[in-house]
Amino acid sequence: MDGIEESEAADDAARTGTAVRLAVARIARRLRQTHAVGDVTLSEVSVLARLSRDGADSPGSLAELERVRPQAMASTLAALEERGLVSRRQDPADRRRAVMTVTDAGRSVLRERRSESVQRLTEVLDEEFTTAERRRLLAVVPLLERLAERL
Repeated sequence: MDGIEESEAADDAARTGTAVRLAVARIARRLRQTHAVGDVTLSEVSVLARLSRDGADSPGSLAELERVRPQAMASTLAALEERGLVSRRQDPADRRRAVMTVTDAGRSVLRERRSESVQRLTEVLDEEFTTAERRRLLAVVPLLERLAERL
């Protein structure tokens, strides 16, 4: 690749990055707006989803996986624990370490939250998008998932 092609490729990546960031942020913001005030935050939902999907984990490991500071994760877990959405227990392998698990109430909140978001997305996709457009969106999902994993 010569200098011009490299520059064009970098410009294309920057344009794509900007467009994806704006679209994803707009979608997330609109979905957040459909939830009641006092509902679980996005960071709390993310932690609940991770614990539900991957099983029990330590606060330190969760902070690393969620790419937040341990203090921020401690606040998130404290809020979830106070509401009975997660529980804390000692790690049987290392009694000095705490392990967090999602409770049945946490799973229920997660199901309700997903259901509301999926219902809203489904309505808009059904009413405003053609079958071909929905297929094109679905085809992009693996790329977005790969992008999310690499960030």
